[in-house]
Amino acid sequence: MSNAESQSKQRAFRNALGSFPTGVTIITTQDPDSQNLIGLTVNSFSSVSLDPALVLWSISRHSPNLNQFGLGRQHVIHILAETQKDIAYQFAKPGADKFAGVNYQLSAPFKAPVIQDCSARFYCETHQVLDGGDHLIIVAKVLHHDESDLLPLLFVRGTMMSSEACSPI
Repeated sequence: MSNAESQSKQRAFRNALGSFPTGVTIITTQDPDSQNLIGLTVNSFSSVSLDPALVLWSISRHSPNLNQFGLGRQHVIHILAETQKDIAYQFAKPGADKFAGVNYQLSAPFKAPVIQDCSARFYCETHQVLDGGDHLIIVAKVLHHDESDLLPLLFVRGTMMSSEACSPI
């Protein structure tokens, strides 16, 4: 199979996956050595277990932030509110100062930036790192969580949208 055919099949697969609406998250942590703030937009978030409380998300094997999420590392998973589309795009761009203009706090003893005004947040520690093809699957133990009444931001067919736009059946 040629490279063009392979890319075409991957694009078709990605388009089919886009038919399944997902929430939009930002994962944050802080580099323990440099103290640099790390953040990335992720839509591969899912629950795993209630007891123990486990969730998962995936990260590209090519991400420059891959080493920041090893075993035992703390991070916060932010379920974005429908009003946070702009920061979802901001954190999806490589290289930019992702935290510029973002309302967040650093609070000890948890070692990750906490973005304000989200639908929910999960304060996690990496429990397992699993092979997932061109991604690694991060299984995270939820240490605690919080939530608000804010409606979540959704991602479907390559577009972010308000969950309010989806009407109940």
